[in-house]
Amino acid sequence: MEKAHQLLDHYTDYLITSTRSTTATGLSVILGSEFSHDSFTRLLSEGTYGSKELWNLVKPAVRKNEIEDGILIFDDTISHKPHTDENELIGWHYDHTKGRSVKGINLLTGLYVGKEDMGIPIVFDLVTKVLDETTKKPKSKISKNKRMLNCFDQVIKNEVKFKWVVTDIWFGSAENMAYIQSKEKDFIMPLKQNRKVALSVEDQKNKKYVPIESLKLRPGDCKEVYLEKIPFPVTLIKEEYVNKDLSTGFLYLVCSDKKVNYQEIITLYQKRWKVEEYHKSLKNNASLSKSPTKTVKTQSNHVFMSLIGYCKLEMMKMQSGLNHFALKAELYTKAMVIAMQEFRKANVGLQLKLNFA
Repeated sequence: MEKAHQLLDHYTDYLITSTRSTTATGLSVILGSEFSHDSFTRLLSEGTYGSKELWNLVKPAVRKNEIEDGILIFDDTISHKPHTDENELIGWHYDHTKGRSVKGINLLTGLYVGKEDMGIPIVFDLVTKVLDETTKKPKSKISKNKRMLNCFDQVIKNEVKFKWVVTDIWFGSAENMAYIQSKEKDFIMPLKQNRKVALSVEDQKNKKYVPIESLKLRPGDCKEVYLEKIPFPVTLIKEEYVNKDLSTGFLYLVCSDKKVNYQEIITLYQKRWKVEEYHKSLKNNASLSKSPTKTVKTQSNHVFMSLIGYCKLEMMKMQSGLNHFALKAELYTKAMVIAMQEFRKANVGLQLKLNFA
């Protein structure tokens, strides 16, 4: 077990420091053959690493930083794998950042934001698909919304302190909202502008719903509304913002806690940006998509290792005050200094002597 932890530690350090494709052979060479490449191959192919193992590793950091008003953010991302053969893990998924389907691994994460805005992934799920006998197309046996609720249940089971669940528009279903409230947690979620709401209990009973865009909300307004299939009222607001091209955009948000005001809803929902930072760092700083692994098990275990790499960077950030990209830049600068020194040692007497006279 101790050796396995040592191998995991080396592998996750490698994912952070690597600038190219991450391989078992490459890591073995870097370590001076202290460990054979077969050791790391077995780590990926024989170990079982999922949410349970992730929680066991991050639990001390979470317990140290959890707060009663903690935020649990759910979102998914795609690790692009355009040149890897398809299997039940690697397939085609819609990427909203590209506006089209791409081939890769679809990762769903529950990111916990606690004290000092430390963001730690505490639960995750990988979307798998099998061939549907009727359509002859790959299909997931479990919907992404059900996967999210399963992850939510796991966080409850682990007794993590939190109050809020924050998601993007994909997870803003009535079923999800009702279930979260049934567990005595609150949510803030966006709605599409054509989503329909009732303006009173009577309207809800009579199924008298109107599109939220027809309410003519202004920034600062808080409107009590009723959503279909939800037995309790929620607060609806409209947030307006300015895009990079100076155009104006807007977002409708609903909040289950009636005591929270407009600005507090905005401030809490802006915490969702932490998950975007997490996705970006996972891909750029923890080698999420840089593994040439070929099997479902080695691919999923590599994703787990990348999550641990991200957690290491997040804890280093809390100590140093530097963000993940600044930490990586510092590592690269030091590596370049050493590389330059070694090159000059090897190049003694061979320097070019140019005469520009």
